[in-house]
Amino acid sequence: MKSKRFIGLIPLRLKSKRIFHKPLLNLIGLPLFVHVYRRAKLSLLLDDVIVCCDDFRIYNIAKKFNVKCIITKKTHKNGTERISEAYKKIKKNYDLIVDIQGDEPLLNPKHIDDVIKFHLRNMSSDIILPSLKIKKMNKTSIVKVIKNKNDEILYLSRKDVPYNFEKKKYHLYKHLSIISFKPNALKKYSSSKKTYLEKLENIELLRALELGLKIKSLNLKGDSFSVDIKEDYVKALKKLPKDKIFKKYR
Repeated sequence: MKSKRFIGLIPLRLKSKRIFHKPLLNLIGLPLFVHVYRRAKLSLLLDDVIVCCDDFRIYNIAKKFNVKCIITKKTHKNGTERISEAYKKIKKNYDLIVDIQGDEPLLNPKHIDDVIKFHLRNMSSDIILPSLKIKKMNKTSIVKVIKNKNDEILYLSRKDVPYNFEKKKYHLYKHLSIISFKPNALKKYSSSKKTYLEKLENIELLRALELGLKIKSLNLKGDSFSVDIKEDYVKALKKLPKDKIFKKYR
């Protein structure tokens, strides 16, 4: 497997909508994004991990913590566009590019390896997006995944979908923030303008579906979550001291 090369890219922008300067939030002595970077570095399969940011305030703190970092444009509409620019700047070829969201301080590095292994077994797919089984939650900050029997993604939505018309016991799947791209898929995505459904739902991977790119999903288990609102930050503060992975890099 290691004849192939894989890179993890962590997109960051300083001006987050819900939490002021979210990447720089202090979590038990480390900025939030440093937790993500150090956990991603524990992956057994990634050949390199690089933060892709839009502000020198992040860049300078990254250097302080020995975090590899690239400055990208402030004009990108989303993280996928940001990692695409960074990948061009790296000027090295990789077989898979793994987009790792920078706001999940309890990221499990094993999940990164699981996604890479799954993509290598399903190379007919352009993108791999893992999902996690959840109960109905009606929270628009959580993106829900609809897939067919072959685990191919049909649609993504911020609403609780599918709609439970028969009122039977059921579950949903949520979008997890480790996404594996083939280089050509990332190039096709970033060379396109925002698409109709992407604009409506404000979900960046809807652009990939509208462009005809094939996205497949695998189910993962765990407790990783994004820090989107203050309650998430408080939750991370409580969970990190007890986290086994945190003890490996703190």
